[in-house]
Amino acid sequence: MKAVIQRVTQASVTVDGVVTGEIQLGLLVLLGIEDADTTEDISWLSSKIVNLRIFNDEAGVMNVSVKDVHGDILLVSQFTLHASTKKGNRPSYIRASKPEVAVPMYEKMIAQLEQDLGAPIRRGIFGADMKVALLNDGPVTIVIDTQNRE
Repeated sequence: MKAVIQRVTQASVTVDGVVTGEIQLGLLVLLGIEDADTTEDISWLSSKIVNLRIFNDEAGVMNVSVKDVHGDILLVSQFTLHASTKKGNRPSYIRASKPEVAVPMYEKMIAQLEQDLGAPIRRGIFGADMKVALLNDGPVTIVIDTQNRE
């Protein structure tokens, strides 16, 4: 799995003119799933996301997590995170999982994040043409790849 995690003061996902997920203070997480991903990856990544100390403490130092600030998470599936641009100018998405594999993994990630955060996870609609709006705070953007554990 690849995740792009952005600290935001607000973020939303709109599909066909309807807002399907919206948060204020929290994390916008773009998630790409590949066939090699496992439930162990889900557990590890979820724990990493909710415990990342990327929010400012009273001294203005990034030292507290989304859980600590009682923030929310907006999770958006994004197969393009697995794009390969090695050949030519048209990206290949061969590493991205097909929906029959990716959808159950996405749903498991939602459930794990809800358990770890202790709050509902806002989301987009898997496979839909989504319009994502955000106000990145900082800006703070972290990229995590579970295959490398970094």
